[in-house]
Amino acid sequence: MKRTFLFAILAAAIAPLPAAAQLNPEGAPGPEQTANYKYEVYVGAAYSRVRQVPETYSGLIGGKMTVGRDWGRYFQLAGSADYYSKGTGHAGLPNPGHPTIYTALAAPTVHATLYGNVSGEFFGELGAEHTGGENMSPNLSFAGGFGGGLTYSLNQKFAVQLTGDRVAASFPLPGSNSQNGYSTHKTWNARATIGVVYRF
Repeated sequence: MKRTFLFAILAAAIAPLPAAAQLNPEGAPGPEQTANYKYEVYVGAAYSRVRQVPETYSGLIGGKMTVGRDWGRYFQLAGSADYYSKGTGHAGLPNPGHPTIYTALAAPTVHATLYGNVSGEFFGELGAEHTGGENMSPNLSFAGGFGGGLTYSLNQKFAVQLTGDRVAASFPLPGSNSQNGYSTHKTWNARATIGVVYRF
């Protein structure tokens, strides 16, 4: 009898809890609060030095697009493509030429929240770079580098991101030809981008 009485009291105490959760939706997190987006797309304006082409513009302006997927809380694997074609700096040269740069890079990334809506990231890059418009041979090179950035989240889906990196590639020296084996030299190009992130 006493055991039955205790079970009855316990049941009466617990039963209102689920009902209270149903009647008080403010107490339960909404879909936006619990959203866990694994993918993101970044699109932005970009700048790159152009050291592999001497006697031309000091840099080129273009654009960058990156698609990334999160694996766990801190790691992301991303792929990016860049295109640069608008010359800047040294415009007074008599013949600056028409250099262009294309890059396609894979970038393992480590990221974490720094403070509030601000997060930071550090990444390595590996892929290929193409320099066009200058009759280089070869005009395609293995490329790799490293960089980092800051991201400010506007809400769950959108953010503003600023990044900088340095990418190395090897292209022929001026005057290279078949007699000297199209000898190449390695150059490091500093780059910067700013744009918008969309998470989904």
